[in-house]
Amino acid sequence: MDTDAEQRLPTEVDASAVCRKIADLAQTYDIAIGTAESLTAGNLAAMLGKAPSSGQWYRGGIVAYHESVKHTLLEVPDGPVVSEQAAAAMARSTASLIGAHLTIAVTGEAGPQSQEDQPPGTVWAAVYDRGDVSTECKHFEGEPEEVLARTMAFSLDTLLRHARKRAHR
Repeated sequence: MDTDAEQRLPTEVDASAVCRKIADLAQTYDIAIGTAESLTAGNLAAMLGKAPSSGQWYRGGIVAYHESVKHTLLEVPDGPVVSEQAAAAMARSTASLIGAHLTIAVTGEAGPQSQEDQPPGTVWAAVYDRGDVSTECKHFEGEPEEVLARTMAFSLDTLLRHARKRAHR
């Protein structure tokens, strides 16, 4: 059964709290972090950049909103850009370009129209961690702004989960 908390949209305060946890892990365990963004259009970079001591651990991010940028700069293979393969290529290429140990990449379709036969709310995320790439697909309901808010929360939570795994190796 859904509760009010599950239906509540994540807020910037929620995101800031997660970013502080990421910052603590990154500083403590010397983890260089990067981002590759399409759907989130630089919002992940902005949130991580506001976290404590981000200049020490956040290497930066690449916003590849247009399909051509994904293909040329981030070496996304020909084919759909809202896909597992695209997210994985974005994460891998960004890590290489900016020298990050841990990189998250997000691509998706917020809507209201569908793109590449993907329904609105389809989101692919990939995490690169020193040679290994893991991917995950989510489907979020709602208006584009709601999809974006949920994508931000999902992305930051995913990054935090991977930073914790990395810290405890």
